[in-house]
Amino acid sequence: MKTIAQIFKNIPGTTICGNENLPVPALCTDSRRAIPGSLFFAVDGLHTAGTDYIASALKNGAAAIAVSKNSLHKIDKNISATLVVIEDVLKTIPIAASQFFNDSTPTDFPLVGITGTNGKTSISSIVRYLMMQQTKRPWGLIGTVRYELGKRSIPSYKTTPEALDLAQYFYEMRRDNCAGAIMEVSSHSICQNRVYGLKFDVVAFSNLTQDHIDYHGDMENYFLAKKRLFDGNQGAFPQIAVINTDDPYGERLKKEIRQNPTKVVSVGQNQNCDFCAQKILFSAAGTRFVLRCPSGEYDVRTRLPGLYNVSNVLCALAIVDALGLQISKAIADLEKFPGVPGRMERINENDFPFEIFVDYAHTDDALCNALSMLKSIAKAKLLCVFGCGGNRDRDKRPKMVKAVQKFADHAWATADNPRKESLEQIFNDMKTGVQNPETITFEPDRRRAIALAIDAAQKDDIILIAGKGHENYQIFANITLPFDDKIVAKELLELKRHRKK
Repeated sequence: MKTIAQIFKNIPGTTICGNENLPVPALCTDSRRAIPGSLFFAVDGLHTAGTDYIASALKNGAAAIAVSKNSLHKIDKNISATLVVIEDVLKTIPIAASQFFNDSTPTDFPLVGITGTNGKTSISSIVRYLMMQQTKRPWGLIGTVRYELGKRSIPSYKTTPEALDLAQYFYEMRRDNCAGAIMEVSSHSICQNRVYGLKFDVVAFSNLTQDHIDYHGDMENYFLAKKRLFDGNQGAFPQIAVINTDDPYGERLKKEIRQNPTKVVSVGQNQNCDFCAQKILFSAAGTRFVLRCPSGEYDVRTRLPGLYNVSNVLCALAIVDALGLQISKAIADLEKFPGVPGRMERINENDFPFEIFVDYAHTDDALCNALSMLKSIAKAKLLCVFGCGGNRDRDKRPKMVKAVQKFADHAWATADNPRKESLEQIFNDMKTGVQNPETITFEPDRRRAIALAIDAAQKDDIILIAGKGHENYQIFANITLPFDDKIVAKELLELKRHRKK
């Protein structure tokens, strides 16, 4: 068990008032999770002060409190617990947590961070698969779908967990013989310093399109948040940065960090890229292209369809190359990569003459990428079921409708995760983007919308069910209900099958 002094060792600006040799069994940022003897970090939220929860933490048994110097005036002077005064709570938590868990990201544990609006889950899943094939050891994974920790796999609660949880997860990975870890890094987590101080061997930038503007305010702030992962503002410079320079923000990022000690590896279709894709061919079976990279030229084949997956594969191959993987071996293994749950996942029911795909696309750019790819391989009509999340960026709703109408022959707009926003308001925002009213139907019930699409499908049609992907729930104002697009689609196909008999 670590003491207060050991947890805050070598953290500048730390003052310990009380017993610095106090043994600490657990760390927490939520007063409800405090246990006897624990250390509570008083973290400010968007609308609340962390100091407001000190009394609750003490009541639940916390024996030590960590608070920022700026909030010290809010503390009861007669507090009985050991008080740790620090400069910046959010920046201190990752470092303190790492020391609590015995420096859980040392140099013999490679760490990869992947950021961007779209593609993070696919890239991280490909990298993990390729590294496991060659090293013959498990690799940890932190991301949107799940957390792979070695001996246990748990559902994701955030793309990038809180700093305390991250430290514990890295500890579990090392304990369970993981060779390294790959993690998705969200812009929220960067702004909130959840990954502050982590020593990344490789970081990657996939792309940047409109999303999370409700949090960042505008695209410039969104970009600057992502940039902080690359420019040393998270406490350390990464060793290698893989950047998709086909994306204009990627090209800008490359230019703005070129004076850094970080080695930059560019990927894209431009011949000047370090990892360049040429002679790209698409089919229903997947994608094929020629890779030109520093070690030579290679014929690449993947089951993953679409131009956006070419970018994802390029990023993944550049990352594993940076980690020391043999490219020819990685390309051979890539052919066997089965795909990512909820990412252009095919619902294969051979007795129906049409195809159904489920995808997580929930921005206008992601919808354009997904639908344009399916349009290119569709032999007949392209149908789409989609929605817009509640209590999120309202500006992208009409853009998403326009993207769908650009490619789909008919679409059913429906509920995604309405959360605490009325579906009427969401639909009203979406309707401002309608250009062809006769090719879109607004249906509040998501299951019925999927059923209508399936009933409308004819021979050689393709249905895309977009927006939720791997999610197996639907969030409403006061309740979260089970809902999995894949399961629902299969159930509706089974009903259709019985009706035919």
